[in-house]
Amino acid sequence: MAKSTRAKKPLERRQFLRQGALAGAAALVAPPSVAAAQGPAASPAPLPPAPAMTMAAETVPPAEAQVLGDNQRAGSDFMVDVFKSLGFEYVCENPGSSFRGLHESFINYGGDRDPELVTCLHEEAAVAMAHAYYKAEGKPIAVLSHGTVGLQHAAMAIYNAWCDKVPVYVILGNYNDAAIRRGAEWYHGVQDAALMVRDYTKWDDAPWSLTHFAESAVRAYQIAVTPPMAPVVLVLDGMLQEGPIPKSQHLPIPKLSVPAPPQGDSAAVTEAARMLVAAENPVLVADRLARTPNGMKLLVELAEALQAAVVDQGSRMNFPSRHPLNQTLREGAVIAEADVVVGLEVSDFWGTVNALRDQLHRSTRRLAKPDAKLVTITTGDLYIRANYQDFRRLQDVDLAIAADAEATLPALVDAVKRLTTADRRRVFEERGAKLAEASRAAAERTRVAASYAWTSTPVSVARLCAELWAQIKNEDWSLVSSYYSFDVGGWARRLWNFDKPYQWLGHGGGGGIGYGAPAAVGGALANRKHGRLSVAIQTDGDLMYVPGVLWTAAHHKIPLLSVMHNNRAYHMEVMHVQRMCNARNRGIDRGMIGSEITNPNIDYAKLAQSMGVYAEGPITNPNDLAPALRRAIAVVKRGEPALVDVVTQVR
Repeated sequence: MAKSTRAKKPLERRQFLRQGALAGAAALVAPPSVAAAQGPAASPAPLPPAPAMTMAAETVPPAEAQVLGDNQRAGSDFMVDVFKSLGFEYVCENPGSSFRGLHESFINYGGDRDPELVTCLHEEAAVAMAHAYYKAEGKPIAVLSHGTVGLQHAAMAIYNAWCDKVPVYVILGNYNDAAIRRGAEWYHGVQDAALMVRDYTKWDDAPWSLTHFAESAVRAYQIAVTPPMAPVVLVLDGMLQEGPIPKSQHLPIPKLSVPAPPQGDSAAVTEAARMLVAAENPVLVADRLARTPNGMKLLVELAEALQAAVVDQGSRMNFPSRHPLNQTLREGAVIAEADVVVGLEVSDFWGTVNALRDQLHRSTRRLAKPDAKLVTITTGDLYIRANYQDFRRLQDVDLAIAADAEATLPALVDAVKRLTTADRRRVFEERGAKLAEASRAAAERTRVAASYAWTSTPVSVARLCAELWAQIKNEDWSLVSSYYSFDVGGWARRLWNFDKPYQWLGHGGGGGIGYGAPAAVGGALANRKHGRLSVAIQTDGDLMYVPGVLWTAAHHKIPLLSVMHNNRAYHMEVMHVQRMCNARNRGIDRGMIGSEITNPNIDYAKLAQSMGVYAEGPITNPNDLAPALRRAIAVVKRGEPALVDVVTQVR
């Protein structure tokens, strides 16, 4: 049948009603017997003409509206004054009615500046952005969350921050008074709002008055940023936000005074220095040591004073990756040779000096010498909770200093220098030369290993990281998010020259998938005002937890290069299932089932483009990678996000 070439006119509202379209639509959903009984000849009765809606009728105000008087202001305006006094630059939020009063005050009374609202499409993304922002900038930003449902969405990201010892400041809306709750507020309201995350937050409060709020808001900030750092939750009642107060009422705002971090006992620090100076093969192991840029500088000073081996476990940027004393690539060897091991804010010191063999029957063995002296300096000894097991196994040590390691390093450095004699200094210099040669050899082995599968399709992860490094190495760059340091290859950490504190932000802490993508955007937000080129090596499964964060980056013009490490699987889980297959003698040919992200393959470039992000891919030929990266970097330098989808091998 020939198709009509006449253009069809759009169906207007009056025409829609005159033609009985509503009756026709009703027939579509009527039971078959009813429709058949109407018969083909049945015609709907004509409808009367619909009355025209006048302009006056369309713009009529609500019948009744309550407004603030000229001599009044909202309680949430005062809340904004308090939050401004704390120096928040941003508030990440997914909008919710339980903090509508505060939301309105931020954008109108506060002018949407200091703090500025950052619109997120999921609470988990909002918290993860704040998590990484702190690690890039060294100061917290706030997160707004809505009632029970918002906090449940945010909970995984809060747990990551708890495990990673990062101060995330969560503001939670809630209607406490049951007598004034509207319909959905019953589902979203709660008697003890912070209960569900209390096991993995450091402090929470639910203020009953604005004076109470001001004190609690400042106290929450102080508690969050005092080591050991951790998330806090401030629950704000909806009526406390929305209720009026006289403009003439002066409500005091407490002055923010952040306590100095605790330093180690002087006698204990001197004893640790004696051990290090007398040691033949001392090893300094750092994990969450560097709270500030000064942390890396202090560790370099200590290591060079001793010419000691350093292992950087990667939760922070603790030590330059190409420093000759950096022995991270040969961690097992230096731990086995050590006669003194000092752990600096190490989250798993037991796992540093011991090994767990994951077989059908799990077994352990000591890595360090039986007579090696073990020393820890950590705030982990100052604060611990019972339920969640992020504190790891207890390791016997010879000296435990319960203090902030970065704050303790100046005294330790001074003690080491004071105790070092000329004879010991000559021993140190010989040791340093040997370590430098071992570091050079380890780096050369890494470069050789990276060359394997160089021309393969899909692209090897080593080739991906090498090509990316070639494009950014002359820029002021920051790797704002990456897969875990070494357990899935860690090629960026092995190949790139990390020598600035902001170039590596560490991992997510609790191992929760869904951290990487929003963390990258949060880190890039912090880097934006500094003009740094923010780069993320983005795993595929992680992005799909909160893909909406790509829209946040586009909407707020956050420049970020996301390079997909797209191996089309949750490969860590593939390996776990294959391990079970082997242990049970069933073969590994079916081990991918349930962990692959295929059939259909996700087109991450189209996903990003749909949210306003420049994107290319999927790239399978490694020769196409460098040109695509150059084009994407040009976009990022214009102040916009970009994504390059690279189909990769598993490692």
